[in-house]
Amino acid sequence: MANQSSRYPILCASFNQDNSGFAISTKDGFKIIDSNTGRLCYDRAVGAFIIVEMLYSSSLLAIVGAGEQPSLSPRRLCLFNTTTGAPLREMTFLTSILAVRLNRKRLVVVLQEKTYIYDSNSLSMLDTIDTVPNLKGLCAFSPSLEGCFLALPASTAKGAVLVYNVMELQLHCEIDAHRSPLAAIALSSNGKYIATASEQGTIIRVHLVSEATKSYSFRRGTCPSTIFSLSFAPSLQLPDILVATSSSGSVHIFSLGFETNQRTKMSGSFLGSILPYSVNDALDPAHHHVLHNAVSAGVRSYAVVRKVDKVADSSSYEIASCRAIISLIAYNGYFQEYTFTLNSQNESTWSLEREFNLVAVISGNAETS
Repeated sequence: MANQSSRYPILCASFNQDNSGFAISTKDGFKIIDSNTGRLCYDRAVGAFIIVEMLYSSSLLAIVGAGEQPSLSPRRLCLFNTTTGAPLREMTFLTSILAVRLNRKRLVVVLQEKTYIYDSNSLSMLDTIDTVPNLKGLCAFSPSLEGCFLALPASTAKGAVLVYNVMELQLHCEIDAHRSPLAAIALSSNGKYIATASEQGTIIRVHLVSEATKSYSFRRGTCPSTIFSLSFAPSLQLPDILVATSSSGSVHIFSLGFETNQRTKMSGSFLGSILPYSVNDALDPAHHHVLHNAVSAGVRSYAVVRKVDKVADSSSYEIASCRAIISLIAYNGYFQEYTFTLNSQNESTWSLEREFNLVAVISGNAETS
């Protein structure tokens, strides 16, 4: 996720495919940091970069310069080896690179009106996708080889999403998600669900990718807000929660796993019997949990769900509570980690576990403030 404004010290930030590490870039260079400990794993001060993407915890990085010096052109993708400190391969494009995604089999390069699919090992080009103008490089990618999908905007007039099967190299479906153009997209790590938000930022929708059908609609708020990030919890099946950050400075969590249980309870009520589930979801705030003022309003932020633990009731063996670790990067230079706890009565608590200055991170563990 690149910063469209240079007024903050962080130019770009990205977590790796399992959220065990993350990369940030400043005007001076980029850093790789361990999510669990805050330890600086790699630091290279060679200039500004607008894209730094990791391949899990390997030594391979995909990096794109910010163009502030000739050797760091925004049209050049460098596959970089952190062990040797040298480029493995460089690829130059006709226009600026807006996003890069990768897993162990595929490399995706997003330009304004074209997206290229490569074999990650041979770097041979496999396909080219012509897209609508995608000025922000908006995209989502599921790294699982069993459900490896790429999502791109399909329209500039409305919130339509093109879902492409990256392994089979074919269009999977197109989803009309919103009336307004898209602002954020996220795919679950297993490729089964896709979450979207429009430029209005009031409704978050979740679709089942296999059938291109809407599964959930959540109301973030009534006032328009820019959604900076969407991220599912890691899961082999239905993710338990979806986290979003917005220009209001709040962090939003939408519970999906618990929401399924609540649907069963609501279906027996009078309101539940006359309203369809999609309407219930948008009206019922019980599945929406907000941490206000996590960052200053207007500051770009990026949050992921790193881990989810479930606690079962010893008597009924039903899930009694859900505990999640939320990591957040604010582009004003800070990392925060929260523990979010949700019980079966939809009562939630937030606890700030640690916070540190990303720009000041040096070798050794980060200091918690």
